[in-house]
Amino acid sequence: MRQCKGWSAVLLVLLGLGSVAQKLPTRDEGLFQMQIRDKSLFHDSSVIPDGAEISGYLFRDTSKRYYFVVEEDNTPLSVTVTPCDAPLEWKLTLQELPEEASGEGSGEPEPLDQQKQQVTVDEGTELFTYKGNDVESYVATSTPSGLYQLELLSTEKDSNFKVYATTTPESDQPYPELPYDPRVDVTALGRTTVTLAWKPTPTGSLMGQPVQYCVVINKEHNFKSMCAAEAKMSTDDAFMLAPKPGRDFSPFDFVHFGFVPSDNGFGKDRGLTSNKISRAYTAKPRASDIQKVCIGNKNIFTVSDLKPDTQYYFDVFAVNSATNTSTAYVGTFARTKEEARQKTVELKDGKVSDVFIKRKGSKFLRFAPVSSHQRVTLFVHTCLDAVQVQVRRDGKLLLSQNVEGVRQFQLRGKPKAKYLIRLRGSRKGASTLKVLATTRPSSKQPFPSLPEDTRIKAFDKLRTCSSVTVAWLGTQDRNKYCIYRKEVADNYGEEQRRREQNQCAGPETRRKSEKVLCKYFHSPNLQKAVTTETITGLEPGKTYLLDVYVVGHSGHSVKYQSKLVKTRKYC
Repeated sequence: MRQCKGWSAVLLVLLGLGSVAQKLPTRDEGLFQMQIRDKSLFHDSSVIPDGAEISGYLFRDTSKRYYFVVEEDNTPLSVTVTPCDAPLEWKLTLQELPEEASGEGSGEPEPLDQQKQQVTVDEGTELFTYKGNDVESYVATSTPSGLYQLELLSTEKDSNFKVYATTTPESDQPYPELPYDPRVDVTALGRTTVTLAWKPTPTGSLMGQPVQYCVVINKEHNFKSMCAAEAKMSTDDAFMLAPKPGRDFSPFDFVHFGFVPSDNGFGKDRGLTSNKISRAYTAKPRASDIQKVCIGNKNIFTVSDLKPDTQYYFDVFAVNSATNTSTAYVGTFARTKEEARQKTVELKDGKVSDVFIKRKGSKFLRFAPVSSHQRVTLFVHTCLDAVQVQVRRDGKLLLSQNVEGVRQFQLRGKPKAKYLIRLRGSRKGASTLKVLATTRPSSKQPFPSLPEDTRIKAFDKLRTCSSVTVAWLGTQDRNKYCIYRKEVADNYGEEQRRREQNQCAGPETRRKSEKVLCKYFHSPNLQKAVTTETITGLEPGKTYLLDVYVVGHSGHSVKYQSKLVKTRKYC
């Protein structure tokens, strides 16, 4: 068996203690100190602990060396390297260092150049090499004692990596074991959801170790390790740290928060140039492109809130909760289903159609006049929130507007033309509306004309304990107006009133007991097109909701904006 004193001395050097090591009886101290300053052998070196995973960082085209000491012959050895950001080249070698001089140091030392050459020329015995981005291991059941060197290199870009080395691989079991079938299966597929299932790792059930599963979702590719996914996720999240008290922000900090640095020499004062700031910021991918969800020990998971007709990649990782080491299952990918093709509603000439649009949804209407025509009149009556209306004639866009209330559009006709109307709903909630398209010129419109201001005004000085007086505007057209009242609670608020403000719900939906009166009204002079009405028979100190409906010639009605009024409590 080899002597271990040499490995211990080297270990002290690697730990940075060479400068204070005590004088060894078999080595000339001055010569030894000169040898360990040889950068070709000890540059940027560090020791890998036995049985613990370490993380490291590589600059592109700059190799890094790690060392691992095996104290005795016939020792098992396992070394695992996990690339994170980019493929790595790594090599494991067994280093051969010069034997110690015999006796008590009485022998004549070799010339310095000869000893130095003996240490640096011998590059060691190459045991294993690998190039790629897979998690790869070197495993040997029996290895000689000695100093093992692991050299890593990234030729593509700066990269993170992880290394694990142990001399007791059988008992350590650092990484969760995969089942006999390590694939992730897609068991259900929808437009916005994908259900995944996989077989559980035997590490949790057989060995009793704490294991949980983490699922990673992205649109680009599968990941071969957890650290590869985390490296991409952390480019945005972990790059910007909170500044220490008293520390000035740099120009990059402002760019990170979305501000553009000015050209007043701000960057020059801190030694930063604008092109460096731009490269550092734009190279980072968006964190929203990848998601990671840890779900405990369940081996079935449904991913939701996905986009329809989009391909996603899914990876599952078994994570040892105690050590935070992980093993990747064989990932999968799937394309979500397309949105259900909406049925196009056919509009009949001169007939009103009721349309319902779900929140953020769309509806398509088609109007194909049978006969030749010079123009098309389009009426749109929105019942709740505003709706975006787009009209195309034979593929050509004619109009695109947001419509609220009742709107009329005149479209220039064309022989055998076909019109496609797209209605896009509001983000606030579902929308209902009435639509009519016609080629027939008519003086009588299907919808009643409305003033620009559809509010109901209440006169505070005319309020009594049993009556209120209100006014509203009319138009030059003679229309029928019906006013209704309803007693409501004192805490009846604007939000509740808004929910009940359906302009398409006509007087036929109201109780007969709520009706106050109906009357006809118009004025050739718009400046005088205003009417008032006193509503009597009310109770003192009560709150009432007032509604005015204007009814068109064909029976279609439009409701004015509701008004809350309150009678006086004491008179």
